[in-house]
Amino acid sequence: MKDYWEEPEIKKVNKKKIIITAIIIVVVILAIIIMCIYYYNKPAREWIDKTIFRKEVMQDKVAIIDLNEGQTSNIYAFNQHIGVLNKNQFMIYGNNGNEEKSLEIQISNPIFNSANRFLAIAEKNGKKVYLITDKEITWETEIEGSISQIHVNKNGYVAIVITGTSYKTVISMYDPQGKEMFKTYLSSTRTADISISNDNKYLAIAEVDTSGTMIQSSIKIISIEKAKSDPTNSLENTYKGENDKLITNIKYQDKDNLVCMYTDSIHVIENGQDNTIMNDENKKMIFQSIALTNHAIKIEEKSSGLFTADSLVNIINTQNKNTKECIVDSVAKEIYTYGNIIALNLGTQIEFINTDGWLVKRYIANQEITNVVVSDNVAGIIYRDKIEIVNL
Repeated sequence: MKDYWEEPEIKKVNKKKIIITAIIIVVVILAIIIMCIYYYNKPAREWIDKTIFRKEVMQDKVAIIDLNEGQTSNIYAFNQHIGVLNKNQFMIYGNNGNEEKSLEIQISNPIFNSANRFLAIAEKNGKKVYLITDKEITWETEIEGSISQIHVNKNGYVAIVITGTSYKTVISMYDPQGKEMFKTYLSSTRTADISISNDNKYLAIAEVDTSGTMIQSSIKIISIEKAKSDPTNSLENTYKGENDKLITNIKYQDKDNLVCMYTDSIHVIENGQDNTIMNDENKKMIFQSIALTNHAIKIEEKSSGLFTADSLVNIINTQNKNTKECIVDSVAKEIYTYGNIIALNLGTQIEFINTDGWLVKRYIANQEITNVVVSDNVAGIIYRDKIEIVNL
């Protein structure tokens, strides 16, 4: 029989477990405090970015690509590479400055366009076109007429704007293997820009008609599937801009949203509706761009003192229409955008911020910066005799 008078066993406290739990709780609390300080205290955030995250890089601390003085080089950033075209040789460099590939490209005055792994190169006002995938030439061709624009989407479909024929403009479309799919013809309007949807279903053409008393901008949407069999009956829709509004750029983003940039506003065409998401009337707007992933930006000059001004960067998500703001402590002289990266040239400094409004890198030079190339992963700061590489 069990002895009911036996004293109960006293449970031992696991001190080690309590100490570990307490340490975890303290670490979590400290992490939350640091995050709050980082988000809401700008001087602290500057110190953390510079000292802990090492986001500030100096001119003499980066990898470089040497250029031959006196020779004209055409430079472009794509994917994780910097490309330098000189004397029909296209040298591809990695983000450490080492040459990884050299391709023969018979082009002297190039226009570039890239998306994902693809880089399209064409001869401005010439006939040659190349598509590069990663670091290899996928196809090349010659066209009839003169090339004025080129566009490639993230799946390798290429559209080329051609002038100098019996038509005002011809747009030729190619599949990723270099097979011509169709041509579409514009008899009286000038092409401002073109864009291919991410799902390869649509070709958008931004047109400008200057024949009347007022400028008339419009966007035509072509069904690529219909155009392959019957280009003359492939028009899906036409959207006309307001009278005297000049369209400058268009870009397909996700969900077949077409973002359209006019000189004084930015619109999104979605579900058949043309909606204004940014309006620059009565504001001191200095730059705007739609060359981003699912975002558009405008930058305004904002006075910060009697003789000083800042750059107010407005970043709008074109999917949910949410807007974020960040302030850069100087007036931007130029901007460069690609993917999720916004680069602001402040003279002797470049601020690289992402579409969430956070600093990615700050590059500080000891001389004036005049030319920059940017991709999602790497930027090239171009000088007369070298390119300095900033990894993003």
